[in-house]
Amino acid sequence: MSGTLYLCATPIGNLGDITERVLETLRSVDVIAAEDTRNTVRLLNHFDIHTPLTSYHEFNKYDKAEELIRSLLAGKNIACVTDAGTPAISDPGEILVRRCIEEGIRVTSLPGACALITALTLSGRRARRFCFEGFLPQEKKEKKHVLEQLRTEERTILLYEAPHRLKETLRDLAGVLGKERELTICRELTKIYEEAVPTTFEKAMAYYETQAPRGEYVLVVAGADPDAVRQQAAEQWNAMSLADHVAMYEEQGFDRKAAMKKAADDRGMSRRDVYQDLMKKGTKKA
Repeated sequence: MSGTLYLCATPIGNLGDITERVLETLRSVDVIAAEDTRNTVRLLNHFDIHTPLTSYHEFNKYDKAEELIRSLLAGKNIACVTDAGTPAISDPGEILVRRCIEEGIRVTSLPGACALITALTLSGRRARRFCFEGFLPQEKKEKKHVLEQLRTEERTILLYEAPHRLKETLRDLAGVLGKERELTICRELTKIYEEAVPTTFEKAMAYYETQAPRGEYVLVVAGADPDAVRQQAAEQWNAMSLADHVAMYEEQGFDRKAAMKKAADDRGMSRRDVYQDLMKKGTKKA
């Protein structure tokens, strides 16, 4: 019978945030797979835990996952921890979880500290609907693609960032979302000097020109204004004739009726109005 993989959330700052269930699990498993054993050993020493450690991180996540899978299949129980917070969130733990599911190995997640939720609740920004982007990609083409997707995102946006990349990320986001877009910059979460500073991209960029970023950051960015998004979309479609707009969807495989419906939705029109407009202009097959 195979063992169980336990995803154990660890403190993001204050050690008091660890749960009794996580502590009990860390004591009872056969081995702990840690993102950085040097960080994890300090946590274990604090709580007088002596379970063996093994390294599982971004640079060995595929090969080491297979080694851990073999141990799990042999009946060993393994706890997976990240440096801080919940494993598999912007973390190689997701690879190990996926492999466990493929192999039919039981996985359970022990909830606890999570920086993105902590930051979101501190920010006071809309929390009913939000999207999490983790760290922006470092590859330029991929980063540009992600940023363009965020341009019209109406939900609250959350991102992680390291101090040495913070200024670049603020510039990149401001270039797409606008310097006046509001955000809350969170750092040192759950620690003595915890901060959740409401600001704009323009003010934040000016501030960090004179202040060196320190600590790990969570950016909580206000979503785009829905009216502005609709207006921007309308301006985009107005540059295209209605006939070409409908034809565009037909070329994508939609039938005439569906293409007119999609064009109508894009322009805030009824399908009947689209039909009548095409008829007036003598468009074929209207």
